Amino acid sequence: MREVEYESRGVPLEDYQLTRRDHRWQKDLEAICRAARRQVEQHFAQLREDPEMAARDQEARTRVLQEILSCRTPDHLIMRWRVRLYCGHITETTRHAENAQPTLHGSSKMRCPECGQDPSAIVAFEPIGLVAEPSSPPTPSSPPPSRKPTRAELERRVAALEAENARLRTSRSSG
Repeated sequence: MREVEYESRGVPLEDYQLTRRDHRWQKDLEAICRAARRQVEQHFAQLREDPEMAARDQEARTRVLQEILSCRTPDHLIMRWRVRLYCGHITETTRHAENAQPTLHGSSKMRCPECGQDPSAIVAFEPIGLVAEPSSPPTPSSPPPSRKPTRAELERRVAALEAENARLRTSRSSG
């Protein structure tokens, strides 16, 4: 995993004051969610009218769900975040550990677990830590040398190898 420098915004979360940008973003999120709900409703209306299409759609959703469930992200790759939502509540959420912010890649909102506002924009955040520590890497069978050998040591080693090479050549030619 790449090294990530996690970011914070609006800390301390308890003192955060909403900005114009926050109000605008919340309004945009609500519009996006309404449009997405309309599209889903239209899609389900089409499915009700076409049983064959509904069967194919159900098969595709089942395959996707099975794929998602078969690829669970290990806990040491999940970062915990403390977030302040647009509604004012402070809660915890998780995101993949390669994200420096919990608002990246379309995950800038969530349903508030306290008041139920959905969507509620994430307006401030701070990293808490990984869900689990990574397992220690396997230890090599022979530890690496702690220091570089000196020139004299290398010359002695070369001389010993040359002597062994000469010995092997003579024993092979005489055998």
